[in-house]
Amino acid sequence: MIKKITVFFLGIMLLIPFHGLAASDSKVSIDMHYLVVSPGEDGSTNMMNMVNYTNTAAKEYKGDGKSEAVLKVTLPEGAKDLNFLDNQIAFKEVDKGFITTTPIPANQTQVLPYSYRMAKGEKINFTSDYPVQMMQILVPEGRGSIVVNGAVATSQGSFKFDDENYFGWSIEGIKANQAFTLEYNKDVQPAANETKKSETTNESNSSVTHTAPAFHNPGHLRIWAQSPLHRFNPHVFMIILLAIVIAGISYYIYFRRKARLEEERLGADKEENAFKLLMTKQKAIMDKIIELEESFGDGKLSEDEYHAKLEAYKQHLVQVKIKLRNFVE
Repeated sequence: MIKKITVFFLGIMLLIPFHGLAASDSKVSIDMHYLVVSPGEDGSTNMMNMVNYTNTAAKEYKGDGKSEAVLKVTLPEGAKDLNFLDNQIAFKEVDKGFITTTPIPANQTQVLPYSYRMAKGEKINFTSDYPVQMMQILVPEGRGSIVVNGAVATSQGSFKFDDENYFGWSIEGIKANQAFTLEYNKDVQPAANETKKSETTNESNSSVTHTAPAFHNPGHLRIWAQSPLHRFNPHVFMIILLAIVIAGISYYIYFRRKARLEEERLGADKEENAFKLLMTKQKAIMDKIIELEESFGDGKLSEDEYHAKLEAYKQHLVQVKIKLRNFVE
């Protein structure tokens, strides 16, 4: 299940542009932070993260130069059983989380997939080390709901993926070192007709309400608006894309048919080439057997090695002779 969700998130992240990030002095920003929250079998809370770090500089990013760390990830207090899911990126666990030591190429993105567990019923205190353009929190349908304090969370409603329904919330414009709290309750489910989410900040008791549009998912609209293609009408773009796909399929069928006719015309030549190849293999095996006998005679091989290799060559030779016999008969 984790692998499927990982592929799903990576596919979505390919649509995110490398520009248009929130203004920041940091050379690294987080385009998207996906978080899947679900209950563990032992009552703990599973936290699976997929975080998209983008190097906005024109040169390779190797960190701030004060330590070996390239990226620093602070985990909520009480996090345990950290599991880093990408063996291509070097990382080390530290006191409050972990660091990576693999540089990020200029104007490119590095995706960190990792998971950890939190104790049941504990408030989860987040602090982002970098500015976050958007964070999306997903909870499997029927597995509970969340309440966010200290940041504005917008309900994304429910959607289906891999035959499982999820309920989602999004948080935009998280600043570096901004703290907020997430409370997860597996026994309280979102209302079936919920389309908005009220959020109370830590500084006051005022509530901010956001309503999600009924047709297009706001997250998808936001991704399109921030992409290099936002100047195009999305529906016209889809028609053009469909036309390109159809043309590609037509050309594929045409050239495939042409190639098949060519293969039929050269069928006899292929059989002749196959026969010649078998004859070449037979000669090569015979040469290897002669070379093996000479090596054994010169004392370069032990008797066991000699008989083992000889037997292998003989078996291969038998197979080649059987195939040659099929051509003759």
